[in-house]
Amino acid sequence: MHLDMDAFFASVEQLTRPTLRDRPVLVGGTGGRGVVAGASYAARAFGARSAMPMHQARRLVGAGAVVLPPRGAVYHAVSARIFALVRDEIPVIEMLSFDEAFGEPESLAGASVEEVTVFAERLRRRIRETVGIAASVGFGSGKQIAKIASGLAKPDGVMAIAPSRELAFLHALPVRKLWGIGPVSGDRLQRLGVDTIGDFAEMSEVEVISVLGATVGPALHLLARGIDDRPVAERASAKQISAESTFARDLVELAELRPAVDAAAQGAHRRLLADGRGARTVVLKLKRSDMSILTRSTTLPAATTELSVLTAAAQRLALDPRSVGPIRLVGVGYSGLNAVQQFSLFGDLDDPSDAAASSETTETTETTETTETTVTTETTVTTDAAEQPEPTVPTAPIQWPTGTDVTHPEHGHGWVQGSGHGVVTVRFETRATGPGRAVTFTVTESALRHADPLDSLAWPGVGDDG
Repeated sequence: MHLDMDAFFASVEQLTRPTLRDRPVLVGGTGGRGVVAGASYAARAFGARSAMPMHQARRLVGAGAVVLPPRGAVYHAVSARIFALVRDEIPVIEMLSFDEAFGEPESLAGASVEEVTVFAERLRRRIRETVGIAASVGFGSGKQIAKIASGLAKPDGVMAIAPSRELAFLHALPVRKLWGIGPVSGDRLQRLGVDTIGDFAEMSEVEVISVLGATVGPALHLLARGIDDRPVAERASAKQISAESTFARDLVELAELRPAVDAAAQGAHRRLLADGRGARTVVLKLKRSDMSILTRSTTLPAATTELSVLTAAAQRLALDPRSVGPIRLVGVGYSGLNAVQQFSLFGDLDDPSDAAASSETTETTETTETTETTVTTETTVTTDAAEQPEPTVPTAPIQWPTGTDVTHPEHGHGWVQGSGHGVVTVRFETRATGPGRAVTFTVTESALRHADPLDSLAWPGVGDDG
């Protein structure tokens, strides 16, 4: 079985912000370097898709596009609830990402297509009724068939391929449908007249190796012939937990870099807490404007989950952009993960002298950027007032970027629909309320506060109100 949540990031936004249901929603970075992390089906109808530059997706969708920054904590919480339900039915699952996984239900060994479909519909109904998200499910005798089937079942459907018709089903598909054939290898095969998976299956092993290489070619050739004995197995625990952001403009001052390091450290820390282990090594990643990468790390005396300790370590690794060059991406990672956590009682974990002895710096050059599995957000960093002289001009008004979660003592939880010209419009709604009303305030409204995004789920025990 391959289970895949439909347009997951956009669907979660529509779940927690009911006004957006059936709207063309784009999730991702909003700046000049922004990339689409997720698109609703209404947006996909215009040609928008994941990994596309955001400016291109907005141009395709037009004025009706709703562009929102990713909210990783919310996606993580929804994913955890969904796959807890799946584990009730299938104890062992192989997670591929936030929103998809393989499973091998023991009860379906030798089952008919009808029995498999009944199982899938029961599971999908439970997910929809409990969480509110649609899932598509595919079944086959191996991972390859199951994954292709779930893709063809979208949106919100089930496809089960009986073993007796798997080869006919598989061989009629375009060769790029084969899991592992990308644009480059697909073009190479099509130039040779190999248009379908069946055409590929008919190639000799020597031909396959000459085109795709001795490592990947034979494995893909087996899949094309319907041979797929890969077991479903739990994936190993993560060796590193990290968070990073790409910026709309390069950071050129240390005062700009400091808040960015804090934000990345906090983002990674939230994932660290969800993981349940402590970290001993802190890694700072700085990507410069020329795409080269500086990586610095420091190892603490003991594993910890204390945010102040981890953030202080990351800040000690920071380099002045005036010395190393403009910075376009900042990331913080935690490794040396350990279930045994020790906490700093006397401040020795925060000793700056420790950093010089234990930190390492490496430099690499990156020529390509991967956006397939990384949610990249665009962040505008403001200067830390504590590091600047007293201002001689009035302080700028509070900024309320679109998509920000807020709370108001009278209206409850909401999100910013837009702001400008001294006012901010907030839509007050959560998953539990249905479409809410919009209220406009001045940007200086003292009762309007930032809120925990998890509160938009309105689930007991999740978020600040739990």
